[in-house]
Amino acid sequence: MIAVEIDPRLVRIIRKRLSGIENVDIIQGDVLKMEIKDFSKVVSTPPYSISSPLLFWLLEKPFKLAVLTFQREFAKRLDAALGSEDYCRLTVMTYYKAEVELLDLVPKEAFYPSPEVDSIIVRIKPRKTPPFHIKNEKVFEDVVRVLFTQRNKKVKNAVLQYFREHGIKKQEAQKLAASLPFHEKRVRELAPEDFGEIADEIFEKGIL
Repeated sequence: MIAVEIDPRLVRIIRKRLSGIENVDIIQGDVLKMEIKDFSKVVSTPPYSISSPLLFWLLEKPFKLAVLTFQREFAKRLDAALGSEDYCRLTVMTYYKAEVELLDLVPKEAFYPSPEVDSIIVRIKPRKTPPFHIKNEKVFEDVVRVLFTQRNKKVKNAVLQYFREHGIKKQEAQKLAASLPFHEKRVRELAPEDFGEIADEIFEKGIL
């Protein structure tokens, strides 16, 4: 078992309390900056401030199961309904890579000091196979990221930012945008599979 904690004060407490247990390796450091190999299960109540980067970090690892406690609002985004206010980049990327189940509500009073909001325990299991096929994962991730910065715009307008990032001039970008699937839909109306189709079309056009 590996325990990672960034706060040196807590590390001292943990080491004292677990001093009689031989199969625990306690590491002081930032887990997002560490290379931890060969882990299969993760249990954590991370700081709310690193919830998103921690989840994206974890989804790139070959783990089997994670049970994490997240801020309630954040947890709801992982399993948000298509078109809802909580539906976002996090929803789409998590759906593509893992199965998510929201388990128990943890009231804020369960923590000391108490945060201002409640939390939810979330179970995450990586998918053995993706729910849909994409031709290039990086293009898919970039398209999802860019489009959700303008979730209320139509795809043909929101995607222009992606083309600008790749040095394509306005007139050509508008022409490309109008040729994409679902270009008249608003970003918030796109299912995860729709993002995949858009990304595949962009990849086929050689815009990487």
